[in-house]
Amino acid sequence: MMLTTGFKGKIALVTGAASGIGLAVVQKFLAQGAEVVAVDLLGTGLKEKFANHDNIICLEQDITTEDAAYVIIDCAHRGFGGLDILVNNAGICVGQTFEETSDETWDRIMAVNVTAMFKITRRAVPLMKERGAGRIINIGSIMSEMAGPGLCAYGTSKHAVAGLTKSMAVDLGCYNITANYIQPGAIITGLSEEFFKDPEFRAYWTKKAPIGRLGEASDVANAIIFLASEAGEFISGAGLNVDGGAIINF
Repeated sequence: MMLTTGFKGKIALVTGAASGIGLAVVQKFLAQGAEVVAVDLLGTGLKEKFANHDNIICLEQDITTEDAAYVIIDCAHRGFGGLDILVNNAGICVGQTFEETSDETWDRIMAVNVTAMFKITRRAVPLMKERGAGRIINIGSIMSEMAGPGLCAYGTSKHAVAGLTKSMAVDLGCYNITANYIQPGAIITGLSEEFFKDPEFRAYWTKKAPIGRLGEASDVANAIIFLASEAGEFISGAGLNVDGGAIINF
């Protein structure tokens, strides 16, 4: 298959890159000519997947450590000389109700899903300003607009992603930096597959999407590529639903 060069000369950084949505995004960026920094807690697996690629750096890193933002962004700076696109994809989910949610669960989910996103992006902005533009794409959820049983901390974190992204868009637009967030619906990934083993849960979300199927990682990756491309240059502060219409189907 012939590779396109829609991102030739662009440097992209993707967190949570070893599987699911993150992996699909990395593959699409590489296929379109970008240089990519792929970050994941399971960095060894990433290096094995991309052993034959020259234009990718695979970094094994826990994004919640105190120095993670510096390590990650400095890797992009040293390795490729800058940064144009940041995809904050890494996230975790624990299924617990409000009363069940412990302090430890709450703190861990907020650390991964919100605080790390804030710190990594803050560190990335100077590199984007040097390049004269930038694209920030954060992974929220349809839970950024709604709530579901047993998803207290996760849902709260995704509402925070929406608010954080809008603040980024307002404060960074003057530097030609856009910030948007994706709201995936029922997408089959390593994070969600345990939930979809429940036949009733799977059937509910399949029926809820008017399109009539569960989503794939590639569906979300396509939306991210669009927002990162020239076609998305005047879109900022927006939440893009990638859910087959589920959120509007009452």
